[in-house]
Amino acid sequence: MAEAVGLGLDEVLGAAEDAAPGESVDVVALNLEKRFSATEVSFLFVDVVGQEVVRLPRAGQAGQPRGRADRIDLVGSVYDRVMRSQHLDEEDEGEGGRRLVAPVTNRGDCIGVLEMVVPCVDDAVRDAVEQAAHALAYIVVTDRRFTDLYHWGRRTTEVSLAAEIQHQLLPSASCCEAAQFTLACGLAPADDIGGDTYDYALDQNLLHLSITDAMGHDTDSALLATLTVNALRGARRAGRSIVEQAYAAHHALTGHARGMTTGQLLRVRLDTGDCEIVNAGHPWPLRLCGTRVEEAALKVNMPFGVPAPVTYEVQRLRLEPGDRLVLTTDGMRERAAAAVDLPALVHATSDEHPREVVRALVAAVHEACGGPLPDDATVLVLDWHGSRTGQRRTSAGSNT
Repeated sequence: MAEAVGLGLDEVLGAAEDAAPGESVDVVALNLEKRFSATEVSFLFVDVVGQEVVRLPRAGQAGQPRGRADRIDLVGSVYDRVMRSQHLDEEDEGEGGRRLVAPVTNRGDCIGVLEMVVPCVDDAVRDAVEQAAHALAYIVVTDRRFTDLYHWGRRTTEVSLAAEIQHQLLPSASCCEAAQFTLACGLAPADDIGGDTYDYALDQNLLHLSITDAMGHDTDSALLATLTVNALRGARRAGRSIVEQAYAAHHALTGHARGMTTGQLLRVRLDTGDCEIVNAGHPWPLRLCGTRVEEAALKVNMPFGVPAPVTYEVQRLRLEPGDRLVLTTDGMRERAAAAVDLPALVHATSDEHPREVVRALVAAVHEACGGPLPDDATVLVLDWHGSRTGQRRTSAGSNT
């Protein structure tokens, strides 16, 4: 068994790199079939909305296109269980062997799961499958730059022009884990896109965060969001201060558009937890500290793009190990969504990974609205660990 199970990751990664970007997942499947006599090997994506998993079909032969993708409800499924726990799941298939489902995750970003049936299982097989799933995460993250296959695989509904613009403004990963923090984000779009965005970037000594809400709906708001996000990114990448980033967004809107965007910009020092904040007309953050959930009462400056003289000010907050910050847009708080007691829900999910907190908050807003959302509902959850160990947190209360 040990010889057959040999990890072979170098071989897998080399073969995946030699394959076309749209076929690299198939290379991993073939390797697993060869090493473990595995059957029914497949990769399942989480869809954009987070309600279904989509089984990626194997590539056709002789240039034939891939078949139609299978869609499976996520909630309550084994796939949901695996992604929540981030541990391999094993089920008996009778004479068919054992069905293994492993999380495909990169730095906390749950891309999907790897599933297969193997005739026999021991600890060496389990370890090898988990490592193959981890390698698959890197393969997908690398190859999705070169093909639309992985974008197609995550889409289970028609995508409007506004939604396409909005989706492309977001970071490619909705979750990031590091020694000092864990971050998770989520955006539940309204049918008539409302212009929400979130963004983050990690430098050597700083974590940059933003959450914004452009005025209006549909393509008008998407275009305002485009100007806002790219002005913020351009200033950030040029090394400008957080206040200069705010003015860059303001001048981009006043110079090239008619409309406003509310926003909240944060810059956190990784060595101290000192946080700079600029609030441009945006809802206050919620802060979980111990057992208390309170609003961080900030001075509110004018939104970006308001046709009047503006002044943006830096405000400071010191994050302590164990603190959780929750940033939202007004789609999480207004109209029907106002029925959700956000502070109570943040408190009730205090032991959950930020990924699960995002899911819980978005699900509560969906339930309160009882149908299509009247506005985009966006949430960003930051857990501050203050860790100096060099180990990142992969679940609540644990390191890896």
